[in-house]
Amino acid sequence: MNLQTKIPLKPQEPKIGYESEVLMLGSCFAENVGKKFGYYKFKNEINPFGILFHPKAIETFLWMTSQEEQYTETDLFYHNERWHCFDAHSSLSHPDRNVLLSNLNTSLSHTKQKIKSATHIFITLGTAWVYHLKSLDMVVANCHKIPQKEFDKELLSIEDIEQCLQNCIHLIRNINTSAQIVFTISPVRHVKDGFVENNRSKSHLITAVHKMIESGLNLGYFPSYEIMMDELRDYRFYKEDMIHPSELAIQYIWEYFSEIWISEKAKKTMKQVEEIQKGLSHKPFNPDSEQYIEFLKKITSKRSQLQEEYPFMNF
Repeated sequence: MNLQTKIPLKPQEPKIGYESEVLMLGSCFAENVGKKFGYYKFKNEINPFGILFHPKAIETFLWMTSQEEQYTETDLFYHNERWHCFDAHSSLSHPDRNVLLSNLNTSLSHTKQKIKSATHIFITLGTAWVYHLKSLDMVVANCHKIPQKEFDKELLSIEDIEQCLQNCIHLIRNINTSAQIVFTISPVRHVKDGFVENNRSKSHLITAVHKMIESGLNLGYFPSYEIMMDELRDYRFYKEDMIHPSELAIQYIWEYFSEIWISEKAKKTMKQVEEIQKGLSHKPFNPDSEQYIEFLKKITSKRSQLQEEYPFMNF
């Protein structure tokens, strides 16, 4: 990898290997890098409650998880022919109330087990803007297309965010004292808030995170926001909406991430996994040819050898 970077790269320990377990929580970075972990068959979990954009939503999720709380029917509401929960992303919403309730509570218990066994927990913060539901006097994780007049929009202060992050760390440490906790800021700009408002939001997040990093609590930081803003400024690094990172940008950031966080042994295994993945996705001109059948046998053999060493891998 040839990175002409001005952003300092600090080696991190412990490195992530195939014996590690990774939990990704939060916004864009969690989703994109989490999918890379999935592609390379690491043991990882991505956003059990869907994308959570702001610190308060992540804190609420971790509190519900760590305290073994359960959602009830009173925590759900019906809107646009689906049942929703204000603490979860709309991707979990469902036409059947009982299915949603079961999925929420199953995710909570599943996540607590994941936190217990995690070696690395990455928390990505997307915005400091939150929506306060006036009728219930609560900050929501997702508005679920409820009319905006039902909410007050608020900018979390640096002190509010810092307290949120302290609470998140405390909730995690009560379950797992050894997991490496790493923060990052999502490189996706929330332009619907306005360009000035987005910058205010990101600056609050960055300041609060670095206050926590400097507190000496054995925390990590990965500069995904800085890479996107300072290095990938060309619009070819953005999708058509000119907001979200393109596949090229995601790959660039993943290579950065791998240099810092992935162990050398794991990188060798990743090459084997990628070879199998590409082989499995290959579409032949003639699937009945002897050449292709022999090719499949080799891929199957390589997959079996890898699964002997790592039985959790499922292709």
